[in-house]
Amino acid sequence: MTEILSAPLVVEFPFTRSLGPVQSAFLTGLRERTVLGVRTDDGRVLVPPVEYDPVTANELRSLVRVAPTGTVTTWAWNPAPRRDQPLGTPFAWALVRLDGADTALLHALDAPGPDAVHTGMRVRIRWAATRTGAITDIACFEPYDGEPGPTEPAPHDEEFTDPVTGITVPARLDYVHTPGRAQSAYLKALEDHRTVGERCPACRKVYVPPRGACPTCGIATAEQVEVGPRGTVTTFCIVNIKAAHTANLDIEVPYVYAHIALDGADLALHGRITGIPYDQVRMGLRVEPVWAEGARHPDHYRPTGEPDADYDTYKELV
Repeated sequence: MTEILSAPLVVEFPFTRSLGPVQSAFLTGLRERTVLGVRTDDGRVLVPPVEYDPVTANELRSLVRVAPTGTVTTWAWNPAPRRDQPLGTPFAWALVRLDGADTALLHALDAPGPDAVHTGMRVRIRWAATRTGAITDIACFEPYDGEPGPTEPAPHDEEFTDPVTGITVPARLDYVHTPGRAQSAYLKALEDHRTVGERCPACRKVYVPPRGACPTCGIATAEQVEVGPRGTVTTFCIVNIKAAHTANLDIEVPYVYAHIALDGADLALHGRITGIPYDQVRMGLRVEPVWAEGARHPDHYRPTGEPDADYDTYKELV
């Protein structure tokens, strides 16, 4: 039996978004140590503010200033902070209703332990030393036993200088990936420069990469079939945007990424095409894999020099 593989996997990319007038004012206010909410049609104050009333869907623009102090409405203890979380020591995630607001803001609460946290406790904002116009301008909340802030928020109609109009948020997912029996066998074969799929016992189609079950019939698959190594380009796209935050920073644009039906397979996989000008890649082009030294999968595919495949031989895989 093939050893089941397991490995850590990280998916990470920067997410850039523009801000509307309400979110722009909110984040710019944080930079200036000011917390802004927005008043709804029924008079409630929402913090964080939103652009549209959640009840009436009307556009909201009435900004108000609330206090930097508030009350914990609920919380959960985080005993092991992860990468890029607000604090490097154990802390509580807390929903805090700031004085003057009708909704709660989620953020970190710095406390010595879970016994020091309770619903109803009073807290205040600890501002970050360096503020840029982001939610991280609030470093965290901390316990507070001083006077409560005003319950009636003050109108805010002034304009900030140099407002924040956009933000870039790093999105990251860390997890351990276990591919399972079928894909473990597929990955093991790639180490030997072989490509294997599995055949469905009912429809007899060979799926690469194998999934452990036929996606058409829903029947478990176990029969291994070696396919390729050559194949046919079924369809493709020309990439004109250079990759960022990846291991492939040396790939110059434009380049071609294609679906490739390996000989003997009934499902196309994808790969990069080189060895031919990007504007000469075409459907039906016959290609073969190129392996980099020490690589566990083909680095790219290149033309074999064979005549193009007839469309009827791969039309079901387009």
